[in-house]
Amino acid sequence: MELMRELSLAPGVSGSEEEIAKIITRELKDVADTIETDSMGNLIATKKGEKKAPKVMLAAHMDEIGLMVRYIDDNGFIKFSNIGGINDQMLMNQTVTVHSSVGEDVIGVIGSKPPHVTKPEEKNKVVKADDMFIDIGAKDKEDAEKMVRIGDKMTFNALFAEYPNNLIMGKALDNRVGCYVMTEVLKRVKTRATVYGVGTVQEEVGLKGAKTSAFKLNPDLAIALDVTLSGDHPGIKPEEAPVVMGKGPAVILADASGRGILTQQSVKDMLIKVGDENDIDYQLEVSDGGTTDGTAIHLTREGIPTGVLSVPTRYIHTPVSVCSMDDIESTIQLITEAINNL
Repeated sequence: MELMRELSLAPGVSGSEEEIAKIITRELKDVADTIETDSMGNLIATKKGEKKAPKVMLAAHMDEIGLMVRYIDDNGFIKFSNIGGINDQMLMNQTVTVHSSVGEDVIGVIGSKPPHVTKPEEKNKVVKADDMFIDIGAKDKEDAEKMVRIGDKMTFNALFAEYPNNLIMGKALDNRVGCYVMTEVLKRVKTRATVYGVGTVQEEVGLKGAKTSAFKLNPDLAIALDVTLSGDHPGIKPEEAPVVMGKGPAVILADASGRGILTQQSVKDMLIKVGDENDIDYQLEVSDGGTTDGTAIHLTREGIPTGVLSVPTRYIHTPVSVCSMDDIESTIQLITEAINNL
């Protein structure tokens, strides 16, 4: 639980994943035979197997959604750009940490026009991010520029909490959950295969690190470890998101209506068979939503057989995501057994 807490609270907006890489390196330094960081920033921990045995890549993206300083006005208020997919409704009145390149980190609050002066026709409309700003307490532009710089990244301030029924709540569970799973699998796996644990970068802005690391490693099999929508709360119909918390990871059969990945039959059969034979909970998912690192990996070089295992998570892409540690454990067990059985 403490490792999960640390991973959740650590900052790691796309392109600035170094703190997450440090945590994973610390956890795997006595487990992996080699640990390296490539020119893109991907962390690659290798657990070497026998020479002629298969090579397996486990990919978990380290980055989280966040913001970037785009403009500082004459009064010292910051206009920002989103990094990754963010719903504008989620931004209002959040507090953020600006990871300053000119000094210490700075706390800010996202503000907008107050309701007291909002026109009647505006009151029922969602405030757009372009109409928001960040207040860091600066008295003017010159004062603000002493604290922050254009291009500085921001993370959302959040708690990490243990809920009843072995649930957890925190920021960046997409995809620190996958990072935790990947780390634990490398600790537990005992196999003839060579296993690469890869913490990929910039997944939230285009699956970028997965493309370069998969090209470098050229594995025989890859599994992307991520999270997926949990449809067990008000406002979602079962047919929109049938996967729920407490019933194990989702074995992704297709995502983005097949435009992302259509999981190869042999990989799908392998994961299902392992779950059935070892009495490990799992669910099957066909998603119309977003994609994962698996989309980029399976199209690399001549094509790499790739699967995706995703932990059901509520409120993805907010600072208050919720998931089950029991589902996380089932994910670890499923992929560990699958690799051991290769």
